[in-house]
Order: sequence, then structure tokens, then C-alpha cells
Amino acid sequence: MALGLLLGLGRAFRRKRTSSLDILTSKRSPRGYYKGKNCKPTGFNTRKGGYVVVPEKLPNYVVPDLTGFKLKPYVSQCAREDATTSAK
Repeated sequence: MALGLLLGLGRAFRRKRTSSLDILTSKRSPRGYYKGKNCKPTGFNTRKGGYVVVPEKLPNYVVPDLTGFKLKPYVSQCAREDATTSAK
């Protein structure tokens, strides 16, 4: 009997923990539940079924002015390492 108790405790400790994202899925939840993809909403729903976009909630990307910049945005797949720019 003591051996069975010890084996049961060992199984409980070996059980894998599920991550917090795997705990509630659409199959384990109430009908009509939509989990989503962890995105922030950009507005809100109105009473009549419309959707209002709030400009403060939209992402704002700050891009510097790159006129006259020497480097190109493309990097070749067969880039070679120069002896003058090698990392030490």
C-alpha cells in the first residue's frame, strides 16, 4: 500500500505543466467563446453593431528620414566577410 502511494506521488510530480495559453481553448470553453491572438483592440463596438476606431489606439511607427543614406535595405545571401571589418 505504501508503494502505491509513493508511485502516485511520483506521477503527480512528473506531470507536465501546461502553459497559461494552453489552459483555455475554444474547445474547453463555453459556446461562443473567442480567445483571439493576444492583440489589442483598436476601437470599440457601438450599440447598433458598428465599430468605432480610436486613433489613439492605432500603432504609430516613427521612421527616420533616410534620404542620402549610403546603405541599402537589401542584404545578399552570399555576403562575404572583409578582413578590415572582422570582429575581434
